[in-house]
Amino acid sequence: MPRPDYLQAVTDPPFGTSFTRVTEPGRLLAAGVSCKPAYCRHRYSSTQAWNADQSLLAINNGCNGICFLDGRTYEPAFHRPVDDDCKWHPTDPTLMICISRHEIYTWAPRSNANTIIYAPTDYANLQFGPNKGNPSRDGNRLVVVATNGAGALVAFAYDLLGRKKYPDINLGSLPGAHAYCGISPSGRYIYCFHRLDDGTEVTYIFTVDGVQVQHWTEHHRPGHGDMAIDEDGSDVYVGISKADPDKWHVIKRRLEDGRVTDLAPAGYSTHVSTRNINRPGWAFVSYEGSYSRVVGNPGGNAPFYQEVVALRIDGSGEIRRIAQTRNAKSDYYSETHASPSPDASQVIWSSNWGESGGAVADYVSRLSWPESSSRE
Repeated sequence: MPRPDYLQAVTDPPFGTSFTRVTEPGRLLAAGVSCKPAYCRHRYSSTQAWNADQSLLAINNGCNGICFLDGRTYEPAFHRPVDDDCKWHPTDPTLMICISRHEIYTWAPRSNANTIIYAPTDYANLQFGPNKGNPSRDGNRLVVVATNGAGALVAFAYDLLGRKKYPDINLGSLPGAHAYCGISPSGRYIYCFHRLDDGTEVTYIFTVDGVQVQHWTEHHRPGHGDMAIDEDGSDVYVGISKADPDKWHVIKRRLEDGRVTDLAPAGYSTHVSTRNINRPGWAFVSYEGSYSRVVGNPGGNAPFYQEVVALRIDGSGEIRRIAQTRNAKSDYYSETHASPSPDASQVIWSSNWGESGGAVADYVSRLSWPESSSRE
């Protein structure tokens, strides 16, 4: 299939889903603002690309700040040269929640107005994760990683509505190097990912009061994923395992007790997103690989390559095939990183359209669902 023209809606022949190329690397998107010729794409699979009412779509990578598109027509709307780490507020479509090196603040991209929420004098180098992590499902809590007055690396939960800081967790006392921390969707738990000196990636789960409740010692079991609220109300992490007994499977792991549910067999899955916060029960999985690699695998492996699928997280194995990405991964910015809109009616994904090292653009697939499902 030839690469679609910019803003041209086309149909994926086997799946019957409509999709549109929504960025064009090198194109002028606002007065004096062009996306990089090498890539023009959304931020990451587990970062919400659309705002709460899906009226705006944020393009972070290649835009020298954030390029905002109309969330439904994908026409360029405006540009902001922001340097801080900002994530969409999950319920207020007008706001982003941002962390600079010195403060937490809310920011209204359209008006460019911000409101300082927390500006401590005894902490420095504040970070949102760094890079990974989202606010809680209601938008009230997040996790801050910072340096305290004694120079130690710590993490703490913060409640934006109550203006309340929770106790420090001393990350420097944990073995290895800190990767990132994030708040669980319910706001009850802090999830921290660490890399040991031998390369093993382990996970710690704490309450917001800093009490450790879990330590997952297996390597990356799971990782490259996202957190969600399960059908029973539990916080879970859905991602790819890199350790036995489910190496390379997509798995779900419950934060409170570490219980694992196997969701999909071994394959070329690379990233998982659960940004479909208003249509829970599904995860969106990006697959890389190639036909020659998949066809040579023994039976029982996931048969997907260069594809985006929606996967039920109840363990039933039910899937919806969303898009063929035709993507030849060559570096970080050429990874697919599929991420759904809050109601899962749209999914954004990146592709170089089979040209390894070629320009990476963003595409949006549109979906219909047989019944409504929302978490208020």
